[in-house]
Amino acid sequence: MIYFERGSKTDVITAEDTRAILGQVFDKMGKKNRVLAIPPDFTRFNSYAGPITEMVNDYYGDTLTDVMPALGTHSPMTPEQIKTMFGSVPESKFRVHDWRNDVVTVGTVPGDYVKKVSEGRLDYSLDAQVNKLLLDQSFDLILSIGQVVPHEVIGMANYTKNIFVGVGGSDFINKSHFIGASYGMERIMGRAKSPVRDVFEYAKVNFLQNVPIVYVLTVRAKDEKSGEMVTRGLYIGDDFECFQKAADLSLATNFIMVEKQIKKCVVYLDPEEFKSTWLGNKSVYRTRMAIADGGELVVLAPALKEFGEDKTIDGLIRKYGYKGTPHTLECTNANADLQANLGASAHLIHGSSEGRFTITYCPGDGVSKEEIEGVGFNWCHYDDMVKKYPVDQLKDGWNTVNGEEIYYISNPALGLWAHPDRFKD
Repeated sequence: MIYFERGSKTDVITAEDTRAILGQVFDKMGKKNRVLAIPPDFTRFNSYAGPITEMVNDYYGDTLTDVMPALGTHSPMTPEQIKTMFGSVPESKFRVHDWRNDVVTVGTVPGDYVKKVSEGRLDYSLDAQVNKLLLDQSFDLILSIGQVVPHEVIGMANYTKNIFVGVGGSDFINKSHFIGASYGMERIMGRAKSPVRDVFEYAKVNFLQNVPIVYVLTVRAKDEKSGEMVTRGLYIGDDFECFQKAADLSLATNFIMVEKQIKKCVVYLDPEEFKSTWLGNKSVYRTRMAIADGGELVVLAPALKEFGEDKTIDGLIRKYGYKGTPHTLECTNANADLQANLGASAHLIHGSSEGRFTITYCPGDGVSKEEIEGVGFNWCHYDDMVKKYPVDQLKDGWNTVNGEEIYYISNPALGLWAHPDRFKD
């Protein structure tokens, strides 16, 4: 059921609009006794989920008893991040999701279904897991809040991903990520429907029938005139149709088709948002279909301090590196530690250029040259590279710097870039 839909490539849904829309929808839903909100964490700051959660809190007051950021495998939010993103929502309402220990299995997606949707690549089953808080029957409304944007693992982020990954468990996270990597991310990115989404939808339809989840989905983009992020679409509902409409607008809004393949791509990772390659490799995922053979991706990562945000995954990245699909699959088949963390295997595949183009990571002092080269990337210090490519003087898109043509991206999380020869719908 769709409770509300509005959006276009030129629409601007203001804060006042959003507050009024939420009020109208919540009024129609009727009185609620206890509400849980599941917004994204700080890594999705641009989603506008923070202000929406604040509006939800303003509407429901004490009836909104719990706010659980959809951390997935990410680090817990700090008090400073909570305050910056969620404003007046009391810190006492926030709960931390533990993807390894704080989940309940609600059902199992069978291996024959996985085999069917993955076109025979895999045939294992998946335990569908969610945080135990979602099964508390005293909640008569669970609001899953977030942004629909192209995503490397599932095609389009949000909707059921916010549940089965954001507040999900290790078995489902690991195995679903590996389905996407095995199927091929370039066949998935930008599509609302994918083998991974099929698995998520199977779990939703079969195992969460009695969990009262309503999805509040935004589509966001940078306004060309102001340079500020604006909301182009807002969709509220509880089914795939609602998500599909948001995904259609996101594809039209957040998908950037370049007219020629990029020989030199420079991507900046905001220090407030990107501190690990686990997140920072969006610079690889989102640009790979636009970069030419033999090209170079330069990743300006001033705040980089680690590879994985989870200690186990960080260790696996350091051990095996971003060294291509054949190497990763060989290591996965031979090593129990990767077999137990298939999400890490998928990430290693996603983060490799497969030798087609070079990747130069440019951290500050948080990660050494030896560490960067140890995982398979080229290295340059941020201070040196930013002198060559001063981000305060670059605009998103094509630039000429000292006679060299480059393509600059100020935030890789906001879109998906491709050349027509590499994107076949």
